[in-house]
Amino acid sequence: MGKLPSIFNDVIGPVMRGPSSSHTAASWRIATICLEMLQEPLKSAVIDFDKNGAWAPNYREQGTTLGIDGGLLGLEMTDNLMKKTEEVAADRGISISYKVDSFKTKHVNTVRLNLEGITGKKVSALAASLGGGAFEIQELNGFEVSIRGDYYELIFLLDDGIDIFDAIKLGLPELKSINKSINNGKTLINVKLSDHLSNDTLTMLKEKWSVAEVILLKPVLPIIAGNEQTVPYTTIESLIKYSNEHHYDLGKLGLIYEQSQSGLSANEVNAIMVNHVNIINKSIETGLQGTVYQDRILPQQSHLIDKAAKAGKILKNSIVNEIIKNVSAIMESKSAMEVVVANPTAGSCGAVGGVLKAVADELNASEEELIQAYFAAGLVGVYFANGPGFSAEEHGCQVECGASAGMAAAGIVQLFGGTAKQAIDAASMAIQNMIGLVCDPIADRVEAPCLGKNVSAAVNALSSATMVASGYNALIPLDEVISTVSSVSSQMPTCVKCTGKGGLAITKTACAIKAKLSSQMG
Repeated sequence: MGKLPSIFNDVIGPVMRGPSSSHTAASWRIATICLEMLQEPLKSAVIDFDKNGAWAPNYREQGTTLGIDGGLLGLEMTDNLMKKTEEVAADRGISISYKVDSFKTKHVNTVRLNLEGITGKKVSALAASLGGGAFEIQELNGFEVSIRGDYYELIFLLDDGIDIFDAIKLGLPELKSINKSINNGKTLINVKLSDHLSNDTLTMLKEKWSVAEVILLKPVLPIIAGNEQTVPYTTIESLIKYSNEHHYDLGKLGLIYEQSQSGLSANEVNAIMVNHVNIINKSIETGLQGTVYQDRILPQQSHLIDKAAKAGKILKNSIVNEIIKNVSAIMESKSAMEVVVANPTAGSCGAVGGVLKAVADELNASEEELIQAYFAAGLVGVYFANGPGFSAEEHGCQVECGASAGMAAAGIVQLFGGTAKQAIDAASMAIQNMIGLVCDPIADRVEAPCLGKNVSAAVNALSSATMVASGYNALIPLDEVISTVSSVSSQMPTCVKCTGKGGLAITKTACAIKAKLSSQMG
């Protein structure tokens, strides 16, 4: 591995609202950082998307405007005001407009932001959403940068002719990295830190080096980078070897991994996972209680499973019923803009949570056992994050529901009491079953066929875990399966990669649904 992903930064998370983590969560994070860069209240913003990019045809329907609006308004994702950002902006007298334009990009999910503050100060940014809520700000005010939200970012803006790069490097020994960018004769120096600096320290640095401006941007990811310790395994082969030597299951290995990545204690890491799992289970509860939201395709359906079982229309006392009910409830919460956990994405957030709760309930597993199952799932997701990642716009739904199926399968084996090798093999088998899966949301809402794909991923996870725990052979190692996902995606046409231009999204019925929704929303 190169720079190792974090379970909480890159796999299980973010905690969010909205239909898509790529669209909503990443855009909220980008906008939040840009607002902080402005250093004064926002007056207006113009946001644009490249006409040839993946976001141009669906940025409103898939929640990009929701995320950007919320970030620019300074709202937390869990704030109920996120459901009505346009009203909040109007009340505050803030103008936020969107348009499709033409500009050079490095990634299909690229956005430009141009902000103006109340005194006329301006900030421009070019940023890309990388999948699952991950992002990179690539330019700030014309300067090349690489900001991903996992560090404190110290920005020095220098007047012409001033170069204090070496002085900063010597004067801030705690820095993790330092980079310089030059634009039209001016210089921006970006220092990455793992600790906060006080306002007094920022003022002192500005005066000490006579710089035009010093800005500290706070991290927006939950795990701050730069505190990493050596992970005792990196490759899947070394992971299995380490597990055999120490007799650790995959849940234990996942906990050790995130401890190493975060620099936090076992108790601190465990507490974060407990919070995430509580939010996931709460989203199931919220969905089952009933959700309503105007701009969505499907009504509440999760309650229909118990109703049908009681009426004798379907199998009674089947764990499959519980899986479908749980997955549906999470997806309904997501589509109603309630708080969910992207796991590993919002579009695939139902599978892992839905099936792990169903299996844990069936086994009468303890909370601790369920938490360990999530660490097992998260560790599988780490290898996926370090491979193709979770961007459906690049790879199709095989990196969303396919990845979630593999994660869930590993978590189920953990609940079964299986070995790390069995959990890894179950993940391999589950992902094999979903390679090549296209992403074709109807009417650009992440509901259908997404709900069915989440349910299929969850049941696939259970069957794969059951087969491997029974002695079936997964045959192809997980690392080779993950590599195959990337090679297959390179052969898939762009139209079936979350663009709304292929698959079920362009059927006669889907087009009629989209037209109807568009007319209803004005």
